Amino acid sequence: MRLEKRGDRVTAIVRTEDSASRLRSEDLEAYALDLADPGGWDFLPIVDGVVAAHSASGRNVAAYRHAYLDATRNLLSLKAATRARFVYVSSTGVFGQTDGSWVDETTPPSPYDPTAEVLVEAERLVLDDSRHGATRCVIRCSGLYGPGRTGVIERVRSGALALGDGDESFMNFAHRDDAAATVVAALDRGRPGAIYHASDAAPATRRDVVTFIAERLGIAPARRHGAEPSSAGRDANRRVRAEASRRELGIDLAYPSFREGLAPFLT
Repeated sequence: MRLEKRGDRVTAIVRTEDSASRLRSEDLEAYALDLADPGGWDFLPIVDGVVAAHSASGRNVAAYRHAYLDATRNLLSLKAATRARFVYVSSTGVFGQTDGSWVDETTPPSPYDPTAEVLVEAERLVLDDSRHGATRCVIRCSGLYGPGRTGVIERVRSGALALGDGDESFMNFAHRDDAAATVVAALDRGRPGAIYHASDAAPATRRDVVTFIAERLGIAPARRHGAEPSSAGRDANRRVRAEASRRELGIDLAYPSFREGLAPFLT
């Protein structure tokens, strides 16, 4: 929407016809295509820029490879985008540190499971392509939230996110609007082969997040006994730095921490 509002022609490619129809209802040009399936894209217009923000249809390795590797490989070879600037939206989930240490744009990835390894492999596809003279860069987003993405509030409300073992583990967030600003800035002036982070300025412990949300909801935070059930990335504990990215891209955060960002949804 930011690109369209400033006068750019935007073509959206989504996986389902339902999603395409919703976008068309907002006067966007949209097509339902599975980018992981090669061919049949000759009708797409020549573009100056590509934002690749994929999502997998499942949590297994096959779904990740389909969405992130196959689709990205096809996009990079798309004739309509041969001369385009290319921004690939990845995740800080490529970092699997468990000791609360800081990670920044220069920290090597340390994937914690096979799906995170796929994310790293997809990043390499993009960065390797940039070595051939193409303008490609990567943005790693922390946990996204904002309008339509308030799952962390519902998890505290339901007790799924509770106090207990692991309370001092860090959580990292990026408001949807700040992440979008990073993507547009990278599309305009990102360096070929660069890695940028879209993450706020204040990583917070799980205890801080749960306590803040519960207080605003007017409820007692739930408590659990024993370790939280493991799932992909649940044991990751790291603090994401993004100051270098904001400095280079000229970004001022609208929401420096989750507190400012979630407050409008907790009134």
